[in-house]
Amino acid sequence: MTSVITGDIIQSRQLPDPRIWSKPLKKMLATLGKSPETWEIYRGDSFQLEVFPADAFLTTLRIKSVIKCHKGLDVRMAIGIGNRQFEADAIKESTGEAFIYSGEKLEALKKEKQTLAIKSAWKDFDAEWNVIFRLALITLDSWGPKAAETVSLVLEHPDMDQQHISRHLGIAKSSVSERLKRAHLDEMLDLESLYRKQINILVTP
Repeated sequence: MTSVITGDIIQSRQLPDPRIWSKPLKKMLATLGKSPETWEIYRGDSFQLEVFPADAFLTTLRIKSVIKCHKGLDVRMAIGIGNRQFEADAIKESTGEAFIYSGEKLEALKKEKQTLAIKSAWKDFDAEWNVIFRLALITLDSWGPKAAETVSLVLEHPDMDQQHISRHLGIAKSSVSERLKRAHLDEMLDLESLYRKQINILVTP
């Protein structure tokens, strides 16, 4: 059992140099595994990666925060959870339920004008979490660059306290707290814990 996240960058052509967003995204994805076995960016503004099912939601939060550091950009992502039928040297050549579900859901998202959803063999789970995601996106889609930058740093370094974050960003500690509150990070992390708990129950034999 595995999970695949397929996504594309929204308004990517708005920036003259794609390296502005691709470089930090590649840096973040490199913490999850090697390319092209675990992740790959292709067609300029599309990407795919494989993670443990329990890590999927947190990974989408990390990607969202990295991309939304840049004004005007956003990212659309579909999580697919299922079996892996064939594991190739490059993730784009691997096959299985997770890959099919992820690709199908991303195509549906383009029509639905939504930026995050999930598809698996568990229809009740999907129905519940796609409602939760729609509600969460009211906050996630509204992250500005400053809030996203702060969230990204917190998610990358979960043990870093606000004093160190403020020094790293060159802002007051109170500004860090204000940005995280505006981003509703505590609530998003509560959702992430709930997702992790539920998916671990489903995938455990």
